[in-house]
Amino acid sequence: MAEWEDVILQGMAAGNEVRFLVAYTRQLTEDARQIHNTSPIATAALGRTLTAGAMMGAMCKNETDVLTLQFAGDGPMKGITVTANAASHVKGLVREPNVILPANKAGHLNVGGALGNGVLRVIKDIGLKDPYVGQTQLVSGEIAEDLTYYFAASEQIPTSVGLGVLLNKENYVEHAGGFIIQLLPFATDMTIRWLEEVLAGVHSVTEYFADGYSAEDLVHVLLGADAVIERKVHPVYQCDCSRERVEKALISLGRKELEEMIQDGEPVTLHCDFCHKDYTFSVDDLKKYVKQ
Repeated sequence: MAEWEDVILQGMAAGNEVRFLVAYTRQLTEDARQIHNTSPIATAALGRTLTAGAMMGAMCKNETDVLTLQFAGDGPMKGITVTANAASHVKGLVREPNVILPANKAGHLNVGGALGNGVLRVIKDIGLKDPYVGQTQLVSGEIAEDLTYYFAASEQIPTSVGLGVLLNKENYVEHAGGFIIQLLPFATDMTIRWLEEVLAGVHSVTEYFADGYSAEDLVHVLLGADAVIERKVHPVYQCDCSRERVEKALISLGRKELEEMIQDGEPVTLHCDFCHKDYTFSVDDLKKYVKQ
């Protein structure tokens, strides 16, 4: 197995008529699998969404921007949440991480069946009073197709999204990655037809990685030798929780709630669902917060 570091490559192609991001995210996805102890289907679903979130984070205009992807469905997995910042630091969770289903008709992990029918919400906090929220119906539950539809319907940008996670026989992540390719408004008909033909021949992102292609190789396979890589970002799974942040959340509950906890006479433990860290606060801590 080829070993590459996780990376997002961002740039332009076809005479600056096409914008692209290509990602390799094996370590990020494996870290998430270990943190959440996910089943193969949940690993694939979460890995695809984390990869998409990392790429969309890299598309943010400001360093302080934060983007959240929320998939909510009526299937047994129930939902996926991923949050990313502009540095492509991502965290995520699956509502039901131990989902197991038979393979789909194509013999692949049935992510669409696990997620079911529902909605995708894209929440962008760009420092304004209220965040931007775009919402679309899920078209397949397979993540990439749903994001392709979101870009077309909610942002009116012709976009192709490809995402993949390949597991080995022990269910460790062998390869993961994806791409986001967008046509700019002034793209010519010739460029549009060329890109359609290229994308029609792409069936699986992870097949390229399994065949030894790196992320940079994939850029040129998809977009030609003239594609220009303008930026490299290294995505990582990183939870931004801390004792200080959890403390603030606890204080925000208010005096009455804190006093009830004190009366119980037991320490309070709060759990982070993104990294599974526990933060314990003593009764004396709670008394101090009431005084504050």
